[in-house]
Formats: sequence, structure tokens, C-alpha cells
Amino acid sequence: MKFKAVALIGAAALALVAGSASAGDLACLITKNNTNPFFVKMKEGAEAAATAAGLDFQAYAGEKDGDAAPQITAIENCIAAGAKGILITPSNDSVGPALKDARAAGILVIALDTPLADTEAQDITFATDNFEAGLLIGKWAAATMGEGAATAKIAMLDINKDNISVDVARDTGFLVGFGIEVPDLTVMGSETDARVIGHETSDANPEGGLRAMETLLAKDPDINVVYTINEPAAEGAFQALKNAGKEGQAIIVSVDGGCPGVASVKSGVIGATSQQYPLLMASKGIEAIVAFAKDGTKPTVSEGLSFFNTGVNLITDKPAEGVPSLDSTKGTELCWG
Repeated sequence: MKFKAVALIGAAALALVAGSASAGDLACLITKNNTNPFFVKMKEGAEAAATAAGLDFQAYAGEKDGDAAPQITAIENCIAAGAKGILITPSNDSVGPALKDARAAGILVIALDTPLADTEAQDITFATDNFEAGLLIGKWAAATMGEGAATAKIAMLDINKDNISVDVARDTGFLVGFGIEVPDLTVMGSETDARVIGHETSDANPEGGLRAMETLLAKDPDINVVYTINEPAAEGAFQALKNAGKEGQAIIVSVDGGCPGVASVKSGVIGATSQQYPLLMASKGIEAIVAFAKDGTKPTVSEGLSFFNTGVNLITDKPAEGVPSLDSTKGTELCWG
């Protein structure tokens, strides 16, 4: 999806679903947490689309990435409430059995951004192509380093060690884009390339990013490339580098494309980020629930993929040859949060 199409995520997207639901039909949104700007904006988009469509709406969230218990409780609540559809960014695969119960109860289950390993746990996923998002920042980092890429020292700041699908896809996509052989694309850390200094848990937040970067700098103080699962983790990584007097030493790349992250690209804190579109995920998810509630129609995947692709664009003010990108001005027009 190109950025011109992505720009339709506002009023036009909401108009697609307006006035199509029956009174009392319920849509649930369950996110990993309610603090990450990505999930905050996703909730705003889903609630606005549900209101426009005449759907009742309930939102739930875990406390942090990987926190499955509150999500399982939320799924059970949505089943009990007779929801027509559940939109969920699953914390991990342990929510799968509860989602299968929801499907058995006749509820449409749509994973947003993070597909589950058990394909029977969701009807479909609406997501960024997270491997492509990682691939773009990996290609950009390698092209930016030029000959120095052959001797790079790379820090990998993941969510955690649970091999969550979105974590794996971005991590391995980055490494492949950088030119590093990854024997197993289904797990993190299968590579043996000495350029990878290590993988650390960031919990996808600034505090975790700070801790993870401090750990990796202690392992090798000459790290000069930092991959981060998202922009909050990148914020923490930069602070760790700054605290060590090394803020100019490494290029930082990330994924999200929220307005604060795009501002960090503009200021030079982040070299490049892959921008995703949570408002589109949310509005398309509500649209699918409305159609399902009306006549049982289920959404279909994008051609050649196993999910519905909501698009990704690389945002950088230092374009690299052979890597398509948008600058921070365009990124600001399309950003969220």
C-alpha cells in the first residue's frame, strides 16, 4: 500500500462503515496495553469507527507486552456479552484457546498487528507486513553504513524472549535486510554472525530500552547499529547511549511511525523508522465486524499473503540508494499519536 492510499484512514475510512450495524451489536477491542501510543491511537480509531457504524464498543488492555492474563479475562467478558467481533493485539499465543472459544461461540476474531501461531485462533489478521518493516530498516542501515556494514556491531532490542510473531518478523526482517544469514525465520537468535552483539528484552518501552542498551553496551561498548522493536524502546536506547557519552556513535532504526518517532527522525535521534498505520487496522477491523454482523461475510487476505496488509513506508531524512522512503515531512502528515 502506498502512502496516498494510507491517507484515506480518516473520515473516508469511517464513512465506509457508517450506518451499517444493527442496534445492540457489540465490538470488542483488546490491546497489549493502554499506554503505548500505537495502541492508544488504535483504540481511538476503533471507537470512532464503531460509533460511526452504530456499534456498541468495549475496550480492554493488558498492563504490558506479554501480559496475557488480562486479555484472556477480556475475551471471556466479550463472549459473555455476546460480542459480534473481537479485535485483539495478542500479547502471546497463550490467549489462543480463549479466542478459539470465542470463534466457537460465533464471534469474528481479528488479530491486529500480531498474528497468533495457531491459525485456528483467529479468522484473519489485519497488520503491517512486519517482516517487510524490518527488511526496510535493515536495508537502509546497511546501505547507510556502506563498507562499514561488513564490520558492524549490532544491538538487537526485542520485546522479550517469547518469540511473539511481530517480534520475530521485525527482528529477522531487519537482519535479512542488513545482509545477515538467518537460518530459522521462525525464532529470534538463530543467526551466528559475529556482527550481532546480542538480543535483549526491552518490553517495548523506554525503561526497558534503556536497560537493554546498557546491558549490550557493557558487552561491547563499540556498538554502532541499534535495532529496536519500536520507537519507545528506541527512546530508551538513545538515552543509554547519551548517558555513556556515545550518542553519536550508533545509528538507531525502529518501527512504528508515530508522531513522536517521526519527530525523532527529524531531530536525528532515529535514523529511519518503518511507519505502520494503526488507524487503518482499527477502521478496517470494525468494517469487517459490521459486514460479519450483517450477513456472516468474513474478510479475505491480501493477494499472496496470509493476512490483510495495512501497509508500511520507510521514513527517513537520509535516503539510501535502492531503498524507497518518505521524508519526515510526509511522515508527519501520515503519523499518529
